[in-house]
Amino acid sequence: MTVSAPAKINLTLDILRRREDGYHEMQMVMQTVSLADELTIDRDSTTGDGAPRVSTNRSYLPSDGNNLAAAAVRAFAQATGIPVGGCIIHIEKRIPVCAGLAGGSSDAAAVLHALNTLTGAGYSKAQLAEIGRGVGADVPYCVWGGTALAEGLGERITPLNTLPPCFVVLSKPDFPISTPELFAQIDCTRIRCRPDTAGFLTALGQGDLYGAARRMYNVFEDVLTDRRGAEIQERKHILIEHGSIGASMSGTGPSVFGLFDREDAAQAAFRALQGRSGETFFCRTI
Repeated sequence: MTVSAPAKINLTLDILRRREDGYHEMQMVMQTVSLADELTIDRDSTTGDGAPRVSTNRSYLPSDGNNLAAAAVRAFAQATGIPVGGCIIHIEKRIPVCAGLAGGSSDAAAVLHALNTLTGAGYSKAQLAEIGRGVGADVPYCVWGGTALAEGLGERITPLNTLPPCFVVLSKPDFPISTPELFAQIDCTRIRCRPDTAGFLTALGQGDLYGAARRMYNVFEDVLTDRRGAEIQERKHILIEHGSIGASMSGTGPSVFGLFDREDAAQAAFRALQGRSGETFFCRTI
């Protein structure tokens, strides 16, 4: 079976508090976009309960148990008792890695959906999301996809009214950002700017794309005060300058995105950002 694994963007990202277990209580509105990896999954009955085999078009990606796609196979087999451990997976990687776009988590979610179909297990999305919870924090959302509110560590998912269709320009600078570094630097009591999540949800319920876009924000942007933060803000400025109705950083970065209600404006922003280092993509919400 060949399946698509779409990237996600964070329309809002807020950190409410630091929990007693050391993790952070999150509140995020997430959205899938048409930029996607393509996975081919072969449930090879001859290898039964053996280790899953993973190959990719990117030599630097893990092909062993450290790949989230392989972890998803193990989680599915453990939860269902169905011998799928030895399946073969090839990932045609298009989503940038370490980019705040949940590429690995989306691959894992796609594997869960594919195995659910191939084995006839008949699990619901909610059941697959629960299996995915042990694979990675973003996997439950990626199982659901679309427009959704993610809370807790990201595992509590509430599907929302669909964001009105729009064009998206994604731009990933060529530097990495460490997720543990950002979480270590964030102080929930000193966050200066937060997304208007309640206002965003109201606008979304009314089908108001512009009202929702105006309320987007990612609290991690306040943490990045060095040259990386300056580059992220510069790319946001280019997106807005070319007609974006709202721009923000996704996840822990460094990818930034802009929403557009006009294709010509989105194409102009895409061309403007193509000249900068890193990767730039033109896509749509799905």
